[in-house]
Amino acid sequence: MIALLALIACALAVYLLVHPRTAFGIKVVLLTAPPVAGVIWLLEEVYRRSFAAVVVAAVFVVALIALIGLLGHPRLPIWTKMLVFGTVPVTAVAWLLVVTADDTLKDPGEDPCSMYYGGVGVSKAFPPQAYCRYKYGGTYDLATGAQFVFWVCFVISLALLSVGLWQAVRDPNALVRQFRSGL
Repeated sequence: MIALLALIACALAVYLLVHPRTAFGIKVVLLTAPPVAGVIWLLEEVYRRSFAAVVVAAVFVVALIALIGLLGHPRLPIWTKMLVFGTVPVTAVAWLLVVTADDTLKDPGEDPCSMYYGGVGVSKAFPPQAYCRYKYGGTYDLATGAQFVFWVCFVISLALLSVGLWQAVRDPNALVRQFRSGL
């Protein structure tokens, strides 16, 4: 039954995305809300991290306002507006690659730190970092390339979303216009 409801919801979302009378703001919400809702559900139901779920929801609301403000900015070229749709997912994937580089969820004997480097894997969520810690106190960084990609894409996304948030605060009517049908 849940699969059928999910299929119907996906079909409705696709219909609204391609329908020309659907407001642009609604389309942005339809594109961005499902993955964030999945993360919130995962944090709440699976990991029992209510505070983290609330933080993710609050950050999503602010980022959504910033994104809609960015897309409603009258003087930015379209390529800068669309750049955020590439940098945000790349940032998320790079973050995931960094924080799972030590594979602490596997058996302790199978993670790369104990198998290859003779240490214990450690990872931090933010700033994203994964490294092996040795008994003598030394460390070996893991996923440095993914960490670099994360920071580059994070800074670009943050700069673009800051412009969008500034636009939304400066001209709230532009934000409201994104939720009205253009036809």
